[in-house]
Amino acid sequence: MKFGIIGAGPIGASLSKKLVKNGHEVKIADARDIKHLEGKDIAGTPVDVKELITDIDVLLLSLPLHVMPSIRPIIDQVGDEVIIADTSNYYPFRDNEIEEIENGMVESVWVSKQLGRPIVKAFSNQLAYTLENKGTPEGTTGRIAMAIAGDDPAQKQVLIDVVNELGFDAVDAGSLSDSWREQPGTPAYCTELTKEELIEALNAADKEKAPVQRDKVMEKFSAGMTHDDIVRINRETYNS
Repeated sequence: MKFGIIGAGPIGASLSKKLVKNGHEVKIADARDIKHLEGKDIAGTPVDVKELITDIDVLLLSLPLHVMPSIRPIIDQVGDEVIIADTSNYYPFRDNEIEEIENGMVESVWVSKQLGRPIVKAFSNQLAYTLENKGTPEGTTGRIAMAIAGDDPAQKQVLIDVVNELGFDAVDAGSLSDSWREQPGTPAYCTELTKEELIEALNAADKEKAPVQRDKVMEKFSAGMTHDDIVRINRETYNS
């Protein structure tokens, strides 16, 4: 398949390497300028964002939420047949407070409205380290799972197949409006659960409690923490 990735942060970079390793064609761009890709640990072909949106099957957006409105002119040029997947998550300290989300709008629903396009929420509920290093073959005991949410079953199935190929079980997490169940602060978020555990976590999510738990976790993080420390703190906090 042919993928375009806008955003070369930890998730975008990890996806570029995993997809190339699995034989896919990948173009990657920075939403600002190709110069911002210099020195990044990425795979695929670095291109300008305008070149990236041509001749692709899937467009992966790995950007802070506050950037989304600025790329609308680019998204308006993306073919209707292209699947657009949102890997982002909302953090007020980084994105500034977005009023609609603060008032309860689901993060990826807000993103879809900014872009004027249907999207699929994918690759959003695991850490970049998990994505890059913890994939295992299908059928492996304890295989980590990822949630996929969206309104188009066919588009979701494409992403479900890609998730499986990259080394993770996939869970259909419902419609885009249901994707709050995998947002930061919920038991499904960055806790490295198996498929069965992830289904339980999605069902156990508390929408009102999630932002409080999200911010509580951020207060617990400190320099020098290992990846395992972060997963442990997420599990303890989000399930409390």
